[in-house]
Amino acid sequence: MTSFNDREAAFENKFKHDKELEFKVNNRRNKLLGLWAAKLLGIDGAEAEAYAKAVVAADFEKPGDSDVVEKVMADFKAKNVDMSEHRLRKYMEELMAAAKQQVMTESGS
Repeated sequence: MTSFNDREAAFENKFKHDKELEFKVNNRRNKLLGLWAAKLLGIDGAEAEAYAKAVVAADFEKPGDSDVVEKVMADFKAKNVDMSEHRLRKYMEELMAAAKQQVMTESGS
């Protein structure tokens, strides 16, 4: 029975690793999105970093990306930045690939 237990433990460890990686990649994507949005909003320096952190934090409000999209779109609307939700979501997809590559490079996975 130990081989079954070993396989079960290995599967659980892989699942845990994959979830942690997914979490890191998603957070990185949101940080990159926040920095990009800050630039469009005319925010730079330490304020841009703070804005990016606020975008990352917004992701913990609801499951999925809708909370991040709602925050950034509301900020764009408040500053009259011309951006459609479709374009924003498309850019988020592009950033997801970049974020995954960055996290994988950093972790050596």
